[in-house]
Amino acid sequence: MKIKNIKINNYGNLENKNINLENKINIIYGKNESGKSTLLNYIKNIFYGISKTKNGKEISDFEKYKPWTKEEFSGKLKYELDNGEQFEIYRDFNKRNPRIFNENLEDISDRFNIDKKDGIQFFYEQTNVNEDMFLSTVVSMQQGVRLSKESQANLVQRVANLADTGDDNISFKKVIDRLNKRQVEEIGTQRTQGKPINVITTRMKDIELVKKDMQTAEIEKQKLENEKKRIESEIEKLELKDNIAKRLHKINIGNLIEIEKIKILEKEKIKNKEKIQELKNKKNILIENKNETQQENINNDNYYDDNKIKKYKNKRKIFLIIFFIILIIFILTNIINIENEIINKYNYILLIINLIIIICEIIINNKIKKLKYEKKINKKINREKIANKIDMLNNQINDLEKQIEELIDKQDEQEKEINSAKMSLDIKIDLEIEKIKKENKINIDNILDEIELNNIENNLNDINEELKEKQLLLNKLEIEEKEISIKLEKMLVMQEEYLKLKEELNEIEKKNNYINLAKEYIIKAYEEMKKDVTPKFTEKLSQNVLELSNGEYSKVAINEEHGLIVENKLGDYIPVNRLSVGTIDQLYLSLRLSMVNEISKETMPIILDETFAYYDDIRLRNVLTFLLNKSEKNQIIIFTCTKREQEILNNLGVQYNLVEL
Repeated sequence: MKIKNIKINNYGNLENKNINLENKINIIYGKNESGKSTLLNYIKNIFYGISKTKNGKEISDFEKYKPWTKEEFSGKLKYELDNGEQFEIYRDFNKRNPRIFNENLEDISDRFNIDKKDGIQFFYEQTNVNEDMFLSTVVSMQQGVRLSKESQANLVQRVANLADTGDDNISFKKVIDRLNKRQVEEIGTQRTQGKPINVITTRMKDIELVKKDMQTAEIEKQKLENEKKRIESEIEKLELKDNIAKRLHKINIGNLIEIEKIKILEKEKIKNKEKIQELKNKKNILIENKNETQQENINNDNYYDDNKIKKYKNKRKIFLIIFFIILIIFILTNIINIENEIINKYNYILLIINLIIIICEIIINNKIKKLKYEKKINKKINREKIANKIDMLNNQINDLEKQIEELIDKQDEQEKEINSAKMSLDIKIDLEIEKIKKENKINIDNILDEIELNNIENNLNDINEELKEKQLLLNKLEIEEKEISIKLEKMLVMQEEYLKLKEELNEIEKKNNYINLAKEYIIKAYEEMKKDVTPKFTEKLSQNVLELSNGEYSKVAINEEHGLIVENKLGDYIPVNRLSVGTIDQLYLSLRLSMVNEISKETMPIILDETFAYYDDIRLRNVLTFLLNKSEKNQIIIFTCTKREQEILNNLGVQYNLVEL
C-alpha cells in the first residue's frame, strides 16, 4: 500500500496543503512547530477518524486540531493498494464517517461495514490493520525511541512486550493476571463465597420459589381492577342516564296534549300531501293531452299536400319554355327578313301555338290559385278546432293548478303549525337538556342519543334493571380484589427485588463474558504468535539488527529466563537490559520494522517521526541504508526537523522526494 497524495483543507495549523508522495523514500522537512506532528496525526485520523474523547489527554484530538476561526475541518487522501487499485478518502472531521471513492470516482462507502463505536471499517477491511496496530508498527511517533538512561528498564520492557504481544505497551502475563483478578473480585465464581454473583444467585433462588404464585396473583388482580373500573364507569353512566331520563319524562308528561296535537296535524299533513300528488298527476295527464293536440295541429298543417300545385307549376314551366322558344324563332325570322312563303306559314302557326300556350298558362294559374285558396280554408278550420280543444285543456290545467296552490298553502299552514308546536316542545326539552349539561359539566351527547323520548318509560325500567345487576357485580369484584391485595402486598416487594437482582446478574454475566472472551482471544493470539509468528519474526529481527548495528549484533532470541537476548560478535548471548540506550533504541526500531510486513496482507508504509534525533551520523547512515533496502517494497515517510537525512542520502546518491512544510 502506498500513499499517493494528501490534501488538507483545514486541520490544526495546516491550511490548503497539497502534498504528493513517491513510492520509495519521502522526507517531510520542517522546523519545530511547522506542523509535522499535525500532518502525521492527520494521516492517522483520516484513516481511522478523529476522537472526541480525551482518553487520558488534557483535550481530545477533535478539540486540539479543529480550526478556531473557520468552519471547514476537512481533507482528502489518495492511496493505492498492492493490487493497483486506487482509492480516495474524503473526510469532514465534523462528521463521523468519511466518503470513499474508487479510481472511477464512484462512491463505494456503503460497501464497507460500520462499527457502532469506530464508524466505517474500510481501511481495516482493506489492510487488516486497526488503529492500535497502526500506531504500534507502521508509525513510530515522536519520542517513540528517545529514552534516557533512567528509562532504560522501561524501554527493555517495551521491547519485550512488542516481541511478545505485538504492542510495546502490553505485557501478555500482566494482562491475563489483571483480567483474572478483576474477574474474581468484581464477579466471582461457583467456588467463591460472598462475591457479587454468589450473593445475587442465592437470593434469586429464594425469590423464585414464590415467583409463580406471585405472577398468577398479579395477572388476576389486574383483571379484577380493569373489570372493576369498567363496571364503575358503566354504573356512573347508567345513574346519569337514569337521572336524565326521569327529568325528560317529567317534561313529556306535562306536554301530552301538545304531543297528541302534533300527531293529528302530521296525519292531516300526510293526507293533504297525497291529495296534492293526485292533482299533480291529473295535471300532468292534461299537459300530455295538450302536447299531443299541438303536435296533431302541426301534423295536419303538413297533411295538405302540395303535389297538385307542384304538378301545375311544372306544366306551366314547360309551356313557358315552349313559348319562349317559338317567340325567339319568330323574332329571328323577322329580323333576317326571309321572304319565303313556307316560312311565313310556319310563323303564323307558331303564333297560333303561342296563343294557345298563353291560354293554357292562364288556365293553369287559375287552377293553382284555387288550390292554394282551398288549402288556406282547410288549415284555418282545423286550427280553430284544435285551438278550442287547447283552450279547454288550458282551463282544466289552470283549475287544477289553483287547487294545488290552495292545498300547498294549506300544507304550509299545517307545517308552520306543526313546527310551532314541536318548537315549543323542543325548547322546553332543550332548556332542560342545557340545564342538565351545565349541572354535569361533561359531554352527555352519547347518553342523550340512547334515550328515546317517545319511549322513556320503558327506557327507565331497563336502566333500573341494569343498574341493579351492575351493583351486584361490583360488590363481588371488590370482595375478590381485597382478598388478592392482601396476598400481593409481600409479593410485590419481592418482585421488585427480583427484577433488580436480575438486572444486576445480567450486567455481571455480560461483564464476565467480555472478560472470558478477551482472555480467550488474547491467549489464542499469543499462542499463534509464539507458534507461527515469533520464529519468523525473530529471524527477520535478527537480520534487521545485523544491518542496523553494522554487524555488531547478529542474532536476537526470546526465552523464558531472560526474555529478549542478543548475540554479539564474539558469539556471547547478552540480555537486552545490559545494552546501551542507543543500542536498545536501535533494537526497538528493529522490532517495529520487523513487524510491519507481518501485520497486514498489504505492504504497509513505514512512517518515522523524529526517530533519529539522538542517532549519531554513523547510526543514522546505517539506518538510512537499511531503509533504502526496505523502500524497494515499503513506502518510507520520514518526518524530521534537521537536514542530516537529506545530506546523507545526497552523499549516498539516493533519489528521494522532499516535502517542505
